Amino acid sequence: MPPRSAALIALLAASLGLSGCASIGPQSLDDTRLQYNEVIKRTTEEQLLLNIVRLRYTDTPSSLGVSGIAAQFERTQSVGLLPFFTAAGGDLNRSFTAVLPQAQIMGADRPTFSLTPLDDQEFTRKLFTPLPLDGVIYLAKTTWPISKVFRLYLENLNWVPNAQSASGPTPRVAPPAGDFLRGVAALQTLQDRGAIVFGLLEQEEQLGGSLPAGAVSAANLIEATRNGLEYRPDAKRGWRLIRKNSVPVLRVDPDELNSPEMRTFAQAFHLREGATELRITQEALFPFRSALPKDGVASLDLETRSLLQALYYVSHGVEVPAGHRARGLATLTRDAAGRDFDWHEIMRDLFHVHTATERPANAHVAVQYKGHWFYLDEADQDSKSTFSLLVELSRLELSGKTGPGPQLTLPIGR
Repeated sequence: MPPRSAALIALLAASLGLSGCASIGPQSLDDTRLQYNEVIKRTTEEQLLLNIVRLRYTDTPSSLGVSGIAAQFERTQSVGLLPFFTAAGGDLNRSFTAVLPQAQIMGADRPTFSLTPLDDQEFTRKLFTPLPLDGVIYLAKTTWPISKVFRLYLENLNWVPNAQSASGPTPRVAPPAGDFLRGVAALQTLQDRGAIVFGLLEQEEQLGGSLPAGAVSAANLIEATRNGLEYRPDAKRGWRLIRKNSVPVLRVDPDELNSPEMRTFAQAFHLREGATELRITQEALFPFRSALPKDGVASLDLETRSLLQALYYVSHGVEVPAGHRARGLATLTRDAAGRDFDWHEIMRDLFHVHTATERPANAHVAVQYKGHWFYLDEADQDSKSTFSLLVELSRLELSGKTGPGPQLTLPIGR
């Protein structure tokens, strides 16, 4: 081999060797991680919006979870020289006098996606399970506006209804919600001013009667402590078994008791005049206004919604195209006078899904359904924040799926 050819081979090999020194792993991760993140986020939001639109049309919601992504990256490289032969005087045994260098680098990206249907018993159970009282209080104590949390997740408060029939398929008769919305708006104003605070009230409860002194041993004392109980001596030199309870309460600034917002809030939910500490309970009041004390109550009694009920509720913020209305594809709601009911009266400042015949350019998230596009306007901050809260709550409610379940694994190579 001529010296020049040998030097060329050495140069190509060194170049490929140096390029191979840079690890393919970090570079591939840098190129693809945020792309996968964006796609997962976008398709998760599109799936939730599609299910909300389906509910407005009394269609069945369905979800598919991405349970795993395995990305495999490969790179192969080679170097070679293609000889050119010259024949002088018919002598084919002479060495070649020219070479054509060749170098080749090939890459492959073979991601594998595992998709898990979420329409099993566990999924359905979580969809239908009402949000516990602790969950509502937790959300109300976070930075989310209390009016948004209560409007989304309360069926009623002190049996004042929050469009209860809207927690399922679209009703034909407009549901009452005016008193609830007025009272919650006043509560939001009080929260914005720092006039209300959620807290815990420690209470003690005696379990059973007194016990003789000799009936309680050291082992009993230890066991009671493990279970959150306590034995205390009583006046008769016996023992009392005490259980401590933490009761959630809403504390009101006494200086705000005569404010217009507090009066509106108290009037809407039948609160006792002058109450500065309202116990928060769940379905503890008798469910009829006529049974409430004449001077009002000193509590906030809640009936909560499930995730499915909350999704049904916001689905009434979905616009229905005129053509779909004419064909009867979605249920129409009438008011007391028999006129078409405007759901915007209930969904105002909470949730609104627009519709268009073509994909909108100003969409925060958009899906196609029955020949139309349904989307959230990117400038509608109220709807976007409500949707964001629903996305996070749906992750909390549905992320604890147990069992492997059926999976669809899609290997995709390029």
